[in-house]
Amino acid sequence: MRKAGIRATGSAPRRLWRRLGFERNPLRRPVDRVQRLVASGLLLVLLAAGPPMAAWCSGWAYDAGLRAEHSERANRQPTVATVVADGRPGSSGDRYIHETVQASWPGPDGRTRVGPLPSWKNAKTGARKTIWIDRRTGEPAVRPRPHTRTVTDAAYAGGAAVIVLGLPLLLVYALARRHCDRHRDALWEADWAQMDADAGHNRPS
Repeated sequence: MRKAGIRATGSAPRRLWRRLGFERNPLRRPVDRVQRLVASGLLLVLLAAGPPMAAWCSGWAYDAGLRAEHSERANRQPTVATVVADGRPGSSGDRYIHETVQASWPGPDGRTRVGPLPSWKNAKTGARKTIWIDRRTGEPAVRPRPHTRTVTDAAYAGGAAVIVLGLPLLLVYALARRHCDRHRDALWEADWAQMDADAGHNRPS
């Protein structure tokens, strides 16, 4: 008894060649092979140019992040702030009003600075917290850029580079496929018209 089902024949490269539409199949039209050829060519472009472009963009973003890290750490320094008064509402014109505390901290020149700081949990009078200040002015500053952000930005830059490269290639393929579909439709119409004409000639009188 013969086994049911379709047995895969040929080597893996031959099956891939057939799946891509490049085999000598009489049922395939030349326009089908053109479409597959365009798709394969665009894919090769993406595979060839994508990794180098992603690596370059990632490297550029990583180097820029490192420079920002070093610059911010060079211009800022940590110090310990002590709460001298708590429970004051923020007076800034931001959309959200955050509670602030009045705190003091030593400046870069050794003199004590006093000013408002965003409140934190259990920020009562006498509470202490490490903050970052500007080395020149002594004013509170944002914490220097962490290295994890530099790594993340580099990864995002590499992914964005691949997307930027892939979108135009996808557009080119979409336009090529649209053109091929129109050509296929015209061929089908011509074939149906020929079949109708042949049926009319072969009709018994």
